[in-house]
Amino acid sequence: MTNILITICARGGSKGVKNKNVRPLMGRPLISYTINQAKNWSRSSDIVVSTDSPEIAHVAREYGASTPFMRPDSLAGDTAPKVPVIKHALMECEKIFNKKYDLIVDLDTTSPIRDPEDLENCYQKFMANKPQLLFSVVPAHRNPYFNMVEEQSDGFAKLCKQLPARVTRRQDAPRVYDMNASIYFYDRNFLLREDCVESFFEKSIIYEMNELSGYDIDREIDFTYMEFLIKEGLIKI
Repeated sequence: MTNILITICARGGSKGVKNKNVRPLMGRPLISYTINQAKNWSRSSDIVVSTDSPEIAHVAREYGASTPFMRPDSLAGDTAPKVPVIKHALMECEKIFNKKYDLIVDLDTTSPIRDPEDLENCYQKFMANKPQLLFSVVPAHRNPYFNMVEEQSDGFAKLCKQLPARVTRRQDAPRVYDMNASIYFYDRNFLLREDCVESFFEKSIIYEMNELSGYDIDREIDFTYMEFLIKEGLIKI
C-alpha cells in the first residue's frame, strides 16, 4: 500500500484578495472545494491544511481536513516559496502521525477546478511511470515557437525558441503547456532533497487537464468569473 499525504497550503496574508482562501464562492469557502475533492478521492485519509491563520484552520476543520500544526512565520511571508512549506508539512505530519509517507499530493486552493477522476488519473500515471514529480498542465494559449517573443540586448525582438525551419502556423509548432498549479504529486525522497527546487524538471511528467482548469483565482474579478462558469454549467467543482 502507498501511504499518501495530501497537503493544502493556505496562508492568511493574501494581498490580491483579502482572505481569499476562505472567501465565499457560490456560498462556500474557496478552500472547501479542494478539501471535498481530496476527501472524495478517498485514497488518503490524511488531508492536512498548512496555514498560519486560525480562521483558515477553523474553516478547514469544519470541512473535514486536519490542521495538526500551525505554519511558522518564516514560511508564511509573501516571498516564501511553496516547496519548503510542503516539506515542513511532510516532516511535521510524519512526526505527529508516526507514519512515513511514500507520496505527497499537493492541491492548490486557488485552482479548484479538478475532480476525483483527475486525482485518480494522476495517481495511475504516477505509479506507472515512477517519476520524481507529476504536475498538472493545460494547453498553452501562446507558443514560444510561433507567437512569443523576447527582447534582445540590442533592443530588437526575436522568437523565444527557434526551429531550423520557420513555423508559419500555430498548429505546426510543438505542443506546449501552461502549468495550472492545480495538482502536484511528489515522490517523498525527491521532495526531501536539498536541491528539489533546482531539480524540479529533472525527472518530471505532466497530466493534461481541461483548458478551463487553468483559471486561477487571484483577483476580485476571478471570483465573479468563476461563479459565472459554474452557473452556466461550463465547469463543476
